[in-house]
Amino acid sequence: MSSPESKPATLGELKASSWVQRCHPARTVKEEVRENLITRLREGGNLFPGVHGYDDTVIPQIVNALLSRHNFILLGLRGQAKTRLIRMLTTLLDETIPYIAGSEIKDHPLAPVSTFGRQQIASLGDATPIAWLSRNDRYIEKLATPDVTIADMIGDIDPIKAARQGHDIVSDLNVHYGLLPRANRGLFAINELPDLAGKIQVGLFNVMQEGDVQIKGFPVRLPLDVLLIFTANPEDYTARGKIITPLKDRIGSEIRTHYPATLEHGLAITAQEAWTARTNAARVIVPKYIREVVESIAFLARDDKKIDKRSGVSQRLPISVMENVVSNAERRAIGNAELEAVPRIADIYGALSSITGKIELEYEGELKGGETVARELIRMAVGRIYSSYFEGVNVATTIKYFERGGSLKVDAATSSSGLVEQLLAVDGLMEKTRALGLAASEPDAVRAAAGEFILEGLYAHRRISRSEELGFSAPEERRRAHEPEAAEDDQPLRPPKRRQFN
Repeated sequence: MSSPESKPATLGELKASSWVQRCHPARTVKEEVRENLITRLREGGNLFPGVHGYDDTVIPQIVNALLSRHNFILLGLRGQAKTRLIRMLTTLLDETIPYIAGSEIKDHPLAPVSTFGRQQIASLGDATPIAWLSRNDRYIEKLATPDVTIADMIGDIDPIKAARQGHDIVSDLNVHYGLLPRANRGLFAINELPDLAGKIQVGLFNVMQEGDVQIKGFPVRLPLDVLLIFTANPEDYTARGKIITPLKDRIGSEIRTHYPATLEHGLAITAQEAWTARTNAARVIVPKYIREVVESIAFLARDDKKIDKRSGVSQRLPISVMENVVSNAERRAIGNAELEAVPRIADIYGALSSITGKIELEYEGELKGGETVARELIRMAVGRIYSSYFEGVNVATTIKYFERGGSLKVDAATSSSGLVEQLLAVDGLMEKTRALGLAASEPDAVRAAAGEFILEGLYAHRRISRSEELGFSAPEERRRAHEPEAAEDDQPLRPPKRRQFN
């Protein structure tokens, strides 16, 4: 394309430039997106960078919808990157396009649809001033709520303006345009479509199909050029039935999004979105097994019967938990004047507020309470990740240490060096950290987190116990089995058995 300095400033200059070929009136927004998409597909590369886990499912369906020049809807639970996807569609628009300067609905210089645009060309001809619109300015997004009016979405007629200027009441010169007309020649996205009132939906499909709308009982011609994208929760879309049938019929493609299908996809999303690159406190080191435990919490929650599946468990849960976990580690490092901040499992338990606020409980879960459910999720997640690292690893020496009466109470605020000193007292424990890929030269903060993880894993598999009083210890029955039997003289006196009479 030409450089920004060579952009035509008038209609006459536009007609005489090479821009006129690319700005042909027959080239609609949908055709523009289709052409640019085809170019991107031929060049290869990622159409939606930063979106993970959709390469074989959602993205091919979006590509098909755009190649088909469809308006489409994304159906998915919260936290499934629906808004991120639709905002990235702007990359498929031209960098800039011309429009008649002063036009509220960005009239095409060669084919104006508003009375204002036609009057400008009729009076000024080739001297009509031309302005330029960037691709980012061609995207408008609206969150649907029940209080949205037809004036907000389509526009309203100003009778005072009509009287003062002597215009016909049904002329579009009297319309104060809403969001949809202002999105002309661009993309218009509506989030949570079912929450939009029925009469507003009627206005939408009239513009989509017939190119007109009734405002306060007056028909107004609005042949807009716009690509419409909607999002909705599947529960709202199917069960509540709030999308009127004519509008649903005019949506070309229905595409369902989903949560990450694999732990690796979830880890990639959380690593990308969670703010862990902290400064001004301590060097943050997040072990891989900690990341996996945090991510597993979300995966387990989505399958837990105590959690409402219709509401879903957003991908924002592991993102928020990870940020809180890092903050817990930072706080400990600052308090102990340490150079490294390494999260421990105790920090995940300390981030319960990031879990309980993001799950909706079923009746069974309400009986137990959100905090109890969250603790169970953490323990199950630790157990699952522990098994992936320590399958076949002999930890009998460590378990016997506790069965012989040993115990270890771990405080989340304990310094790294202090915790390592405590963990070294547990037979065979720290040498097993090699299964996590740790070397003996690792910083104390890393070694402390690894040792605690092993203990939490044993607790999750019920190989050892844990209590507020003793901390980590052996289950009572196993502890008793290793106690030496008392001598007969040392046996406590027992009352004689009561004699039975018939």
